[in-house]
Amino acid sequence: MKSTWRWLRTLEDVLQVALMVLTLLLALMAVELKNILYAVIAFGGMCSAIGALYWLLNAPYVSVFQILIYAGAVVTIFLAAIMLTTRKEKMR
Repeated sequence: MKSTWRWLRTLEDVLQVALMVLTLLLALMAVELKNILYAVIAFGGMCSAIGALYWLLNAPYVSVFQILIYAGAVVTIFLAAIMLTTRKEKMR
């Protein structure tokens, strides 16, 4: 019975490594991108990837809070601040 579920475990490991690499790439993009709007979108993607990692690690509550609070609320606040500040700069 163990050998029949072995492929599922390896698939889960591959998915975890892929999400870790995606998280690192999005974190680097969030820091290095010149356009702040794209940086915030990369930050939101990074937070979502971290939430998916928590879900794979059998921590669904932490995953839901990560996605709701960081990927939802914080990114929304960042986007609102960006839109308000760019509008004022264009008026000058």
